[in-house]
Amino acid sequence: MIEHIKCLIIGSGPAGYTAAVYAARANMNPVLYTGQQPGGQLTTTTEVENYPGYPGGITGPEMMEDFRKQAQRFGTQVRYEMVTKVDFSGPVHKAWAESGHEIHANSVIIATGASAKWLGLPSEQKLMNKGVSACAVCDGFFFRGKSVAVVGGGDTAAEEATYLAKLCPEVHLLVRRDELRASKIMQERVFKTSNVIVHWNTEVLEVLGENDVNGLRIINNQTNSESVLPVQGFFVAIGHKPNTDAFKGWLDMDEAGYIKTIPGTTKTNIEGVFASGDAQDKIYRQAITAAGTGCMAALDAERYLAAKEIEEMAEA
Repeated sequence: MIEHIKCLIIGSGPAGYTAAVYAARANMNPVLYTGQQPGGQLTTTTEVENYPGYPGGITGPEMMEDFRKQAQRFGTQVRYEMVTKVDFSGPVHKAWAESGHEIHANSVIIATGASAKWLGLPSEQKLMNKGVSACAVCDGFFFRGKSVAVVGGGDTAAEEATYLAKLCPEVHLLVRRDELRASKIMQERVFKTSNVIVHWNTEVLEVLGENDVNGLRIINNQTNSESVLPVQGFFVAIGHKPNTDAFKGWLDMDEAGYIKTIPGTTKTNIEGVFASGDAQDKIYRQAITAAGTGCMAALDAERYLAAKEIEEMAEA
């Protein structure tokens, strides 16, 4: 059975839910597929202090619950499933959910976000969820009182390290270069946290342990000297990959897989398909910018549908 709808939103998080709020209020009757991580990356974040409207701060999961409830309040259908395939060849856009359900949509808003990158070490995969994690908020509690390491040099790594410092006696921050890429305020937090130990010019060669992590084999890439760092937890915070594979071949993307949009809009190269959030933003990647582009996408989709209706009326 084929379902015909006005507006399909693929992905949740600040972009998807904001698009849903605007689309629902515009009587576009949106259907939103959450994807494999309902709420997106923000569900793995601790205190959110820089989002307007929350003067006392809020946790990422709580914020995403608020977003979801607001979207549903105006009539958004939220479905906890992934869209695995699309066909944007015709005027009506087709999509298939993992259950096999086929949707035909007059407009599509993509808000699939991005996912954490891994180092690609066999030992990292072997010990996944046995001491290796990409989410300090999700798993930090299990390492309370233990020594841990975080790899990365950006804001994510800095945030993970300072969060873990509240739970662990020692947090080793392993930085490949001789400087952090993190924002100045996050760098200051790292340097002011006494139990965060920064290891410059350091790379991980192997995660050690059989059934759980007991150390890391690391190398100083300037001196080529190897050593073993005894830790019980290892957190990977080296960036993200946009979740856009399902749209390859249909939408224009850059070399990293971020969807290209017409500057100043959320319009893609396919008429009626709009991209928002971290799936198209590799520069800012903030909750508020994602929400902003979600709003833009809904407004762009609404105007697109209105123009189509006028065209059809004129032809009739």
